[in-house]
Amino acid sequence: MRCTKCHNEATIYIRRHNTAFCKEHFIEYIYGQVEKAIKKYKMFEKTDKILVAVSGGKDSLALWDILNSLGYNSDGLYIDLGISEYSEKSKEVAQKFAESRNLKLHVVSIKDIYGVGIKEIAHKNRKPPCSTCGVIKRYIMNLTAKELQYKVIATGHNLDDESAILLGNILHWQIDYLKAQSPILFEDEAGFARKVKPLYRISEYETSAYCIMKKIEYILDECPMSIDAQSLRYKGMLNTLEKDSPGTKEQFYFGFLEKGKNYFIPEKREIKLNSCKICEQPTTSEICGFCRQITKANLEPLNMKEFILRLKDSNGQV
Repeated sequence: MRCTKCHNEATIYIRRHNTAFCKEHFIEYIYGQVEKAIKKYKMFEKTDKILVAVSGGKDSLALWDILNSLGYNSDGLYIDLGISEYSEKSKEVAQKFAESRNLKLHVVSIKDIYGVGIKEIAHKNRKPPCSTCGVIKRYIMNLTAKELQYKVIATGHNLDDESAILLGNILHWQIDYLKAQSPILFEDEAGFARKVKPLYRISEYETSAYCIMKKIEYILDECPMSIDAQSLRYKGMLNTLEKDSPGTKEQFYFGFLEKGKNYFIPEKREIKLNSCKICEQPTTSEICGFCRQITKANLEPLNMKEFILRLKDSNGQV
């Protein structure tokens, strides 16, 4: 098997494109796909401050490495959810990655702030861990970006993630989610940091290969809280289709973005924001989702002044 570009021996074959690459040209291909995503959706510029949500997994570390290699101004944020050994191991991997490249990594520990982890908070709320986790992570990401003046939050969602989310939204006809599903969310207009997904054109297999070729150490374990997540079942279904018909995920998701999304255009309306009565952060209701979760779990509201002070003075550690 020969590299499509240089005809030297190939190291990877991408079935959906019927293309093979050597190491050098595969990395070039990855950079090109990310740059194409950034430019197509005008995600950010080289001068923008970017906050990369880092989990210690292959996708987020690959994203951070790619942005750094392409010359973007990016720092990392790791949110320690207090999930026993899994959080300790993933945090260690993220910190090791940042130190090896002399990059700044902010670490926010939920357990240090509240004395309990995400599992306990979800149990007290009688909610699925993934639901509780999503609310808390989005809040901490936005608050960190706002206070440290990052214009954009970048997450490592890849083609497999986005196609699985799309499948779930269609199967359950989650119209509001279909309206919002996109590689970019311009939430900065409503008082929130912009969120972008620069890896949406790249498959999970490709990010794994990128990490191996760039010798990026990442945590292999899946989050123990996500074992029963529906998204994993949808990924399995799509993997079966992809095996029989390479390119299915790309055709499905890209087709939605190019043709299907036009049927789910959100109505233009003025979003009225209030200040949360507890934390004073922007929300569309009287009390934001984060504070509802925390108070329902019988925990003290986040001391905003203390959190911001620690965030700004901690040199990347909270």
